[in-house]
Amino acid sequence: MLEAEAFSPHDTLAAALIAHAAEGDDGSHDLAHILRVFRNAMRIHAGEGGDGRVLAAAVLLHDCVAVEKNSPLRSKASALAAEKASVILGELGWSEADIEAAAHAITAHSFSAGVPPQTLEAKILQDADRLDAIGMVGVARCFYIGGRMGSELYDPFDPAATNRALDDKRYAIDHFQTKLFKLADGFQTETGRRIAAARDRSLRDFLAAFMDEI
Repeated sequence: MLEAEAFSPHDTLAAALIAHAAEGDDGSHDLAHILRVFRNAMRIHAGEGGDGRVLAAAVLLHDCVAVEKNSPLRSKASALAAEKASVILGELGWSEADIEAAAHAITAHSFSAGVPPQTLEAKILQDADRLDAIGMVGVARCFYIGGRMGSELYDPFDPAATNRALDDKRYAIDHFQTKLFKLADGFQTETGRRIAAARDRSLRDFLAAFMDEI
């Protein structure tokens, strides 16, 4: 399967899990997102170590339950995904310890869940997922989600929120200041922090260029 081969060297595992990897029609949490996070995770794993098999499974299943950004269940999405992933991995004959390790990484990856990552695999997954929220892909996802939620691009009379409260539910560009610019400071691994610093600069350069054009 071509899709599974993209997750080499964990293509055999991917072949068993891809069908469960992405639920719903959210283009910011689709199989392309899963693959980008996997590549981020493998890059960090190469520098930091950890159990590659557990990490790969956690990446493949971290969004296996779809919850919209504006849902009251959003903060529970990663816990729900961890529960579903535990069942899936159990059916594949995984040990209880490995299932628990993958489930913890999935639970802790989410920004909105607020669960501190306790293992190296959990730290890597959190970093890998957050890398996909910054840089140019982060810009694209920000505006995609804003459109999906019915947000305006920006306040035409005060785009920088100089004399108003930031409101990223109404204006997509406000999300840069309410969340995206804060992400680079919270990375767990040295490799993740290094990659994040470069992507954060790209994010800030984009906003400056955007503001110059409007």
